Amino acid sequence: MKSSATISANTATTRAEMRFVGIQRSPSEGIWKAALCEQPSRKRHPHQRRIPNTALERAEACLHRIGRQLAKAGDFATPYGLVVGKIGSFKGIGALTLYDIAHGIGARFGKALWLVYLHAGTMTSSRVFNISGDSFDQRGLPKAFSRLAPYEIEDCLCIYKDELLDGEDSRTACHKFGCAVALRQRSA
Repeated sequence: MKSSATISANTATTRAEMRFVGIQRSPSEGIWKAALCEQPSRKRHPHQRRIPNTALERAEACLHRIGRQLAKAGDFATPYGLVVGKIGSFKGIGALTLYDIAHGIGARFGKALWLVYLHAGTMTSSRVFNISGDSFDQRGLPKAFSRLAPYEIEDCLCIYKDELLDGEDSRTACHKFGCAVALRQRSA
């Protein structure tokens, strides 16, 4: 069973991962760390543990070639689109990896997320709120989500997808699972 400590720890971990990529000495190092999904511990992020090294190394080489475009991007949507366009068809690289790599690159170049991006776990739980597509504006969620950053909403939708899909009452879900946001009760 999940607790409020779970979401807090996950959010803190995500912040630390983004800070780690963001403080790399050069843009090249930032792209390298993000593309290889390296954490501050120097280990690969658990989301990408099953991806062959060769796939991530190929992605990293490809993204280095467009480093100037990534650096000059006006907002997060541009590097995300570039990452998807350049490595999205690589075998073994799925939606979550694309998002995680783009999030890291965005952190390196100061491109904050202003949309919530969907991948397997978040896409499933976002259906509870009648949301579809690749990304959405958080204003499409209940008002209680407005105090969360888009990456925190992504974490919450992913971590609590089972509870959301099971139709937990919003108050029960908040207290029992500690998401700290009021979740809309699933309609029958």
